[in-house]
Amino acid sequence: MIFKSSTTAVPEVAKVPRHVAIIMDGNGRWATKRLLPRVAGHVKGVEAVRDCVEACVERGIEYLTLFAFSSENWRRPEEEVSLLMRLFVTALEREVAKMHANDIRLKVVGDLSRFDAKLREMIANAERRTANNTRLTLTICANYGGRWDIMQATGKMVAAHPGVTDFTEEQLAEHLAMAYAPEPDLFIRTGGEERISNFLLWQLAYSELYFTDTFWPDFSTAALDTAISSYQGRERRFGRTGDQLAEKKK
Repeated sequence: MIFKSSTTAVPEVAKVPRHVAIIMDGNGRWATKRLLPRVAGHVKGVEAVRDCVEACVERGIEYLTLFAFSSENWRRPEEEVSLLMRLFVTALEREVAKMHANDIRLKVVGDLSRFDAKLREMIANAERRTANNTRLTLTICANYGGRWDIMQATGKMVAAHPGVTDFTEEQLAEHLAMAYAPEPDLFIRTGGEERISNFLLWQLAYSELYFTDTFWPDFSTAALDTAISSYQGRERRFGRTGDQLAEKKK
């Protein structure tokens, strides 16, 4: 299914966001605040992912996208990067069977070429195993960057239309890494920072943005509900006026 862009068509607005995208920030600071090594924060963060997935399923959210590792995160200390890769492997080993049993589809998007062969194979196997599940699509963005996404989509678009120089949004959008999902309704960033940080640059054009000081390991079901409540209080106009929306409701 190809989803319409919010800049070319006005999407339906539901009370519960159909697609939630999250930058899970603050694992390291959560640990440092408790005089623990940063690894403890990342381990606790994996537990928070599990709780968030369960909460999204219970609330009828159809798509959950999590920014796990950006293309800029390779700049972190080598030891921490190595730990994050091991945690990724461990999470796949422990969680894929549970996701499949709960009808959750797993997708991993990003430039996976930099990962070792074992991890790439595990990702491919997990995606194949859960491909037909429909209750929730969980996307993990790993070695992902919004600019990378637009560039790789542009390359594929040009290759698919040799000799063409005038393109439409739709022609590009079908080659984006997450063309299988609607644009996020709600974007959440934990940890107190108020930046998008090269995440889903194309797709967040009309998403509602929600920032919280809560570190990711402490982002509970109640915190998710607070974010959803904030979303529900927004007027999503998509370029229209408030009067037009009021008229439509009559």
